[in-house]
Amino acid sequence: MNKLYGLIGYPLSHSFSKKYFANKFQNEKISGCAYDLFEIDTIKKVEQVFEKKNLKGFNVTIPYKHEIMEYMDDFDHSAKKVGAVNVVKINNDGSRTGFNSDYYGFRKSLEEWMPRSFKSNALILGTGGAAKAVEAVLKDMSIPFLKISRHTTKGDQTYEILKGNPTLFDDYHLIINTTPLGMAPKIDALPDINYKRLNDQCYLYDLIYNPAETRFLGEGKKFGAKTKNGLQMLELQAEKSWDIWNS
Repeated sequence: MNKLYGLIGYPLSHSFSKKYFANKFQNEKISGCAYDLFEIDTIKKVEQVFEKKNLKGFNVTIPYKHEIMEYMDDFDHSAKKVGAVNVVKINNDGSRTGFNSDYYGFRKSLEEWMPRSFKSNALILGTGGAAKAVEAVLKDMSIPFLKISRHTTKGDQTYEILKGNPTLFDDYHLIINTTPLGMAPKIDALPDINYKRLNDQCYLYDLIYNPAETRFLGEGKKFGAKTKNGLQMLELQAEKSWDIWNS
């Protein structure tokens, strides 16, 4: 084996990344490469990952997209723009550069899904590393947004305030779940919003891709909302990661 790539995060039982890259290597006849899952329950253990032989880079998922930044020597403009890292490249001299491919994956998938005529505001559920990429994309697309979190210190509004102001949904038709709520294996969880206020003018985007339809998306469908999961975003950002590692 000449080159090793992988994914850090916790937990990783939900991840499709290893299978995705295994299929890519096979289908594109890429030899001498492997992609592994490095499940670490604290960011400090990333140093053990860095010590792995022939490591050329890795992806970063929940909950380390911000914490990984202190282990970088440099940042690409994409990571600086977003303020989070989901791709780490190990350079030939051993230095580490942080990139963000979530921005690319989310923006391209959103532009292909949303109608060009869409004119509304957005709600971003969650304030983690993935939410930062979503924020950057919406800013660049001139889509006004509110951040929703459990605590006002992290977001513009809390879920409690959102539920107390149901008319907000009259002006916010794009709702993006960036939290892990509903991700396998805890598939019964979902963000605490008033789903009964949704209608066929609403667009629900869930960054989760396993399961393919989360309860968040399923509840939205009941009231006529258009829905999209995070699989296309995953595929787009994965291909961008590969380009980064091999540039």
